[in-house]
Amino acid sequence: MRPLSRGFTLVEVLVALAVLAIALAAVMRAMAQAIDTTASLREHNVALWVAQNRLAEHEMRQDWPAADTTDGEAEMGGEKWYWREQVSTTPEPKIRRIEITVRRTADSKDSRARLVGYLRNKLGTNSSGT
Repeated sequence: MRPLSRGFTLVEVLVALAVLAIALAAVMRAMAQAIDTTASLREHNVALWVAQNRLAEHEMRQDWPAADTTDGEAEMGGEKWYWREQVSTTPEPKIRRIEITVRRTADSKDSRARLVGYLRNKLGTNSSGT
């Protein structure tokens, strides 16, 4: 006698579909995480560019900023970004420390990028205060 059929049973097909569905769900989750990571990385990079531009502006102007905190905004990548510069003195009187933080919204506490740089007084002006 020969067997009636050589195909898959209904149970085998259902098990195969269940395994396939689980595998596809895992792939979709991995893709969603990759997309979120890419968006977060892009946002961080653009915010870092804003901070680097602020520091470069000081270097190009060769100004000597007062030890103070300044807020402002910039447009980069078609979006508005809000930055805060904290200029402080250092033990070396001709060097100022400048910390720039960049946020997505003006009232946000969490920053997307933070950059610390140092400026040298090239003008020979009073290095104790302003």
